[in-house]
Parts: sequence; structure tokens; C-alpha cells
Amino acid sequence: MARRTSLEDATCAIAQALDVVGDWWTLLIVRDTARGVRRFDELQRELGLSRKVLTERLRLLVEADVLTRVPYQERPVRHEYHLTARGRALLPVLVALQDWGDAWILGDGRTTATAEEASAEARRVHELAGTRIPELKLLDAEGTARDPVAAHTPYTVLYCFPGAYARADAYPPGWSEIPGTPGCTLESCTYRDRLAEFAAAGATVHGVSTQRPDEQRAFAAKERLGFPLLSDADLSLIAALRLPTFRAAGTGRLKRLTLVVDRERVVRSVQYPITDVAGSVDAALETVRRLNQGDPDEDVSGKGERTDPVE
Repeated sequence: MARRTSLEDATCAIAQALDVVGDWWTLLIVRDTARGVRRFDELQRELGLSRKVLTERLRLLVEADVLTRVPYQERPVRHEYHLTARGRALLPVLVALQDWGDAWILGDGRTTATAEEASAEARRVHELAGTRIPELKLLDAEGTARDPVAAHTPYTVLYCFPGAYARADAYPPGWSEIPGTPGCTLESCTYRDRLAEFAAAGATVHGVSTQRPDEQRAFAAKERLGFPLLSDADLSLIAALRLPTFRAAGTGRLKRLTLVVDRERVVRSVQYPITDVAGSVDAALETVRRLNQGDPDEDVSGKGERTDPVE
């Protein structure tokens, strides 16, 4: 990646940034390291790059302080590539590109918090089944960093929602007109009312949105949820799993979906799109119960009906 900016571009932050990340492969390397693909052979396999080209791109990203090398083996010494603070600051760029591609390349440009069942976006989300969530932390409503995957129960239900607020006037203008946004309060309160059933089935429930922790705290207190809401405001989970988003009032929001994850961090079930909010809670509970009965290939549709596993 030779430098391309001219002297006239010296004060243009866009041109200067593209000197570091403007290459086709560079952002894909950042994308995959955010997903937890951090070793050379794994990156080569995922990207299909030659060893020579990948070695050069990784070297340049380390020199630019986007990635850092972390040893994971002593004899012989081998390294993993981890995002630095500068690298993690690129996650909103990746998510914005994905959002634009979902809306304008794969979609028709409409603002929506859902998707068509047969869409490429829905297929991408369902392909999460069988993949592993990398180690990461999200802030809870008290501002404490915590793992979204519970270690003390066999399963974690992660329901991702666009946004829920303690006051009706806190919602962004035109919120209820965006397809897929209505139902966040109903969803959270339905999980609250059935929390004992999830616990008896061996599952922890976590709600995830991109809202600030203080907004989540106010909503959780008003509705007396009794389980954690986690903030992905820094987009780490979204980038790691390539979760679908949309923008409202200038802020990136999660589209509504539900994942059931096991203790080993493997996604066992995916619901997306969700067209029946209350039914999706029923489906998540049924999934956990079936998994506890030894059904390893459970996948649930957004309508709360069992379907064949997505290949």
C-alpha cells in the first residue's frame, strides 16, 4: 500500500485515512480480526489471499498501529493479530459500510429495522448458527464491562432490539413508522414475565441494544426487568457477528433478532427476522428446552415456528 495522497491532501482527514485503510483487503482484515479470526493461517483461509500479500498487509497494519502482534506460542514463536484502540475505532466504519450495503446494494434504500425472510441479509444472519462469539465485553446498565455470554448457565439468550426508553418522548422522531421498531417494550417485558421459566430451563437472558447504559438503566428500572441490558454502543458485538443495523436520528441501531448461545460461546439458534415479538420469546424458550433434551440442530424462525437448520 503505497501512499497516494498529494501535498494538497495533507489536511484532508479522509485522504489521510484512506492512505491507511483504503486498500480493498485492509478493511476485510480488520473485519475478520474483529470477528475473532486472528491467526495468519486462519486469515489466509478466510480471505483467500496469498501468503505474500497477507504478510505485507499485516505488516503495514501493524506499522499503522491498527493491529498489534500478540504471541500465542513460544516454540516456535507464533503471533495472533489483535485490534488496537486505533483499530477498534474503525468498527463504526465497517458497520456503516455494512449498513449502506444492506440498504442500498442488497436492499431498496428504505430505513427498516427488519428484513425479508428470503433476503441475503437474513441468510447472512442465519449463517451465524454454529459460529463462535469471540471474547468481548459490553457495558451493563451500571457501566460495568461484562461478558454477554453467561458462564454460570448452559445457555444464554441474547435478544437484540432497536431501542426502548423509559419515557415516550425519548423515542426518536418517526420511530413507530420504521418497519420492525415497534415492540421493544413488549419483548423485554415478556422476557421479564417468563424469566423464571428460562432459568428453570438453564438459560440466562440478556437484552442488547446500542443505547447508552443510562438509557437502558432508566428503562430497566421503569419496567423492573430483573435481568441485564447490555450496551453495544461501541459496536463490538455488531462488528464481531456482522449483525444487521439501521440508522435513526443519526445513531446506528440493532435490528431485532435473537440468538441462543451455549456456554462454549457457540451460536446454537438464530431468529431473524422476527415478525411476532411475543412469539419469539416462546420460540427462544422452546429452543433452550430442546437443546437441553439433546437436540443439537435447533434453529427457530422469526415467527416462533421450528424450522430445518440453516446450512
